[in-house]
Amino acid sequence: MPKNTHKIALAGVATLGAAAVAFTVVPADAQTTTREAAASTRVAYSSEQLAGVKADITDQLAGSSVKVDAIEAKKKAAADAVKKAAAAKKAAAAKKAASTAAAKKAAAKKAAAKKAAAARKAKAASRSAQRPQVKLVSAKTYSNNLDGWIRHSLDIMKSKGIPGSYSGLHRNIMRESSGNPYAINDWDINAINGIPSKGLLQVIPPTFATYHVAGTSWNIYDPVANITAAANYAAHRYGSIDNVNSAY
Repeated sequence: MPKNTHKIALAGVATLGAAAVAFTVVPADAQTTTREAAASTRVAYSSEQLAGVKADITDQLAGSSVKVDAIEAKKKAAADAVKKAAAAKKAAAAKKAASTAAAKKAAAKKAAAKKAAAARKAKAASRSAQRPQVKLVSAKTYSNNLDGWIRHSLDIMKSKGIPGSYSGLHRNIMRESSGNPYAINDWDINAINGIPSKGLLQVIPPTFATYHVAGTSWNIYDPVANITAAANYAAHRYGSIDNVNSAY
């Protein structure tokens, strides 16, 4: 039982005692009554009166108990509210911390991705810088006629270091074959010996094979191959096809 309840119970007992004393007092004018008689005399109470007093005390105790319970309930509710608020605050702090951590992680991931992209770009740039730049040159084309054959041969002769000019080649071609790539001499000494001169510059097969220029056809009737082989032979024997003015 709560302390307040004890206090109320004691107060009720004290009240009953005071009532009993009040009813046992002997009137002042009763001189013939002896001390012993006064001491032994008790005031009679009805059961209804006692029951009423008891009921009042019980009601007071019950009311006090209700008040105490209400106070305790309020205290408990306040404590629960404080705990709930603390829990909510803790949850909010945890949520904020998690959100901050997630944001930091996302930022770190983004920074790492940016750094990796920059590294890849730098690596690609480095490879591009180290890779030799190849200059594409369109293939030169030549017409399929005497002019084109001579010009093509001159470009090959230049790349191989074989001397000769357009006029020197043209002059000798016109004298030897009149510009016919399939011309063949079947009456001179070479023809008698079984190795007739052939092509634009009338080259015999052994000479063509010996002075053939790499990169040209092995067909003695091919105009470009015939011209470059004959120019190569003339360069070795006469210094240049330009120095040839007759049969060679």
